[in-house]
Amino acid sequence: MRRSTAVATATIALVLGGAGGAQGAVDRADTYEITQLTGPESINRTDLRWNVFGTDLGSMFEHRGRTYMAFGDTFGPPGYPPQFGDDWRSNVLAYTRDRDPRDGLTFEGMVEDRPGHAKELILNEQVPGEEVTIIPTYGTSVGGRMYLHYMAVSFWGPPGQWDLSQSGWAYSDDDGQNWTVSPDAVFPGGGNFGQVAVVERGRHVYLYGIPGGRFGHVELARVDKHHLLDLDRYEYWDGAAWTGDPERAAEVVPAPAGELSVRWNSHYRKWLMMYLDEHKAAVVLRTADRLTGPWSEADTVVTAQEAPQLYAPYMPPRFDDGPDIYFALSKFGPYDVFWWHTSLDGP
Repeated sequence: MRRSTAVATATIALVLGGAGGAQGAVDRADTYEITQLTGPESINRTDLRWNVFGTDLGSMFEHRGRTYMAFGDTFGPPGYPPQFGDDWRSNVLAYTRDRDPRDGLTFEGMVEDRPGHAKELILNEQVPGEEVTIIPTYGTSVGGRMYLHYMAVSFWGPPGQWDLSQSGWAYSDDDGQNWTVSPDAVFPGGGNFGQVAVVERGRHVYLYGIPGGRFGHVELARVDKHHLLDLDRYEYWDGAAWTGDPERAAEVVPAPAGELSVRWNSHYRKWLMMYLDEHKAAVVLRTADRLTGPWSEADTVVTAQEAPQLYAPYMPPRFDDGPDIYFALSKFGPYDVFWWHTSLDGP
């Protein structure tokens, strides 16, 4: 992503609350950066291996035993804002079988279009006012097919604000090498599912959606996982029941909410939702007993003074059965992705 807000003034927060499980607040003494995942100073040396000097985001999903990590706008040298660098790609994809998160995630590879060069998965027209970039916001895998939810940015506004021409799904049937943008699975650019967090549960895929930018509220949708590309089959949570009318979708978490992720933690026996809150200049994490909420209040994990220009906290789809909470975090200054750890006080 080229524009960031709390990028200059963000924080991260976590909170557990509600009945029926462990409760607690963030253990700030146990919250720290582990390592850098992308760029010239990273453990993966993505600059030397795939000409990825600068990138951001890094939402994660599982496919055929690997963890895949989807990144947004990606650059070669110098890879640093505001000049960013050459060799711009709107989206790239790394993968790993690393099962020890304590020292970061070591990439096994990235999807390439030639040896030593990370491939742009979804091409964009790069037409100002129409489509300037296509950024993956989350992924999932169903029956051997990979899916990426993307947002097509038409205009970068003030920090933390951007317009979308549309969002939707792209899919790959060859383990991420080639991608097809579904012409039917398209959300309107001004809708509330411009960016999503994806949760797979039973026969459903759940989508926590926000509009383009970082100032909207969160809504919740679900669909049978075998009909992910059929928007007519989607249901929306209206606060009491599921409905087929997207206009009746309820606010499950109030604005402002930026890039977000949601995971179940079997140790705390809670759903965890982590996202950027621009008004607090913070990333926050709420908890709930059920996917539909209600969601708890938020508790600060790390301040912008401790980690300047942070945004886009993404929890992985594994390592969620103990007290340790791992997450990827972007920083706009170095314009790269870092690996973090936190945990909760209390039982």
